[in-house]
Amino acid sequence: MNTNYLLWIGLGMFLLLILAIFLEPILTSEENLQPNRMRFQDDGSVEKAPFAPNKEYIFGSDTEGRGIFDMLVIGTKDTLLIIFLITLIRYLIAIPLAFVASKKRGISHWLVVSLNTFFTSIPTLVAAIILVNLPFLIFSDNRYVWCVFILAFIEIGRVAYIFQQQAYDLSNKEFIRVAKIQGNNHFGIIIRHYIPYFFPGIITSFFVDLGKVTVLIGQLGLFNIFVTQQMVEVGRGLFELENGSYNWATLLASTRWSLYNAPWIPLFPALALFYVMLSFSMIGEGLKRHFMKSAKYL
Repeated sequence: MNTNYLLWIGLGMFLLLILAIFLEPILTSEENLQPNRMRFQDDGSVEKAPFAPNKEYIFGSDTEGRGIFDMLVIGTKDTLLIIFLITLIRYLIAIPLAFVASKKRGISHWLVVSLNTFFTSIPTLVAAIILVNLPFLIFSDNRYVWCVFILAFIEIGRVAYIFQQQAYDLSNKEFIRVAKIQGNNHFGIIIRHYIPYFFPGIITSFFVDLGKVTVLIGQLGLFNIFVTQQMVEVGRGLFELENGSYNWATLLASTRWSLYNAPWIPLFPALALFYVMLSFSMIGEGLKRHFMKSAKYL
């Protein structure tokens, strides 16, 4: 019996993330989250933040003197929530759209083809940077919601197009024709035949896309573009964008400066995002192997 190591390792890695969320009060220190730009040593010398990794700050600190490890643990929930929301919204819209457009005609088919053609002609990162930086979004009180929907929307056409092609091919299968002859309507056929047939592919693709979304928000973080930014008044008539979360992408800000002066600041958030991406990719590949193996016995 062949053990599906990829699936089990991926699930184990993801379980550690969930465990970190529940153990947050134990793993983090409130003191390490308070700004502390200066520390006085026993010999009378003064050390300025950022502080290199040491016993007090396992992963070092940022320029404000806050512990990177503590911020990563606290930001785990927000990071996973953003990734899952973007991917879930994408699939909740794309999959029904693909089934409705499975006959390759009508407005739904035109919409799927148009979205796929338009967004495949533009790199995903470029499209995300342009759309997320629209002026009305920068000043919007609902920036978080808008950004999540926009990042989901960018890839809706791709997902819908892939499953539309598969649904169209399935519609020409003999058992589907028999179901139509027996008087089943299109909706009933989708529920009883299409969804069970496509479930393995949908769940596998979903986890693979979770990994892609992880990479995307990390790339946006390198450009100082964050989902959780909000406009805050810092003076009379003066405003600036402020991060309202410890999600890991926000910790990649000022990476260019940090690489030369404090490389641990972007290194550990980048490794954390890579860890999440790797776990989702392994789960996706493991599920693919699992379903392929199961199909051999059908």
